[in-house]
Amino acid sequence: MISKLSILLQQFFSGNLTLKKFIPGIAWFFILLIVLCIPGRDLPDSGDWLQKIFFDKWIHAGLFGLLAFLFMAPVYATSLSDKKKWLCVAVVATLISAWGLCTEFIQHYLVSGRSFDKYDWLADTAGAVLAIFISRYLLQRNVNP
Repeated sequence: MISKLSILLQQFFSGNLTLKKFIPGIAWFFILLIVLCIPGRDLPDSGDWLQKIFFDKWIHAGLFGLLAFLFMAPVYATSLSDKKKWLCVAVVATLISAWGLCTEFIQHYLVSGRSFDKYDWLADTAGAVLAIFISRYLLQRNVNP
């Protein structure tokens, strides 16, 4: 199953870096912005057990991890040197982390019922870092179809 997913991802993202390759990441960026700007009163109430397992942090890590993955995948699937790939991916992870911090300020100052949470930002950053390893695993493997 992972091999088939790797092949599909490599086929979509391989080749030269073009704007077309980044459209999924750009779309997810705007979807994420909309989701993060939902007023607090419109969010579902999480039960005690969800708070105990820090469910919202896992959600943040997943949302920002996917965002990072969608911007890293085109880089990993190119024929750039490993050094250039690593530099690009490090820049993407840093920018995603910075965007996570910006969204916390946006929520704090512009969205009613939401506040700044440094642990949400930490989860956003963790998702971006995890995306480095996931995208590398899925897209730099030597997969034989």
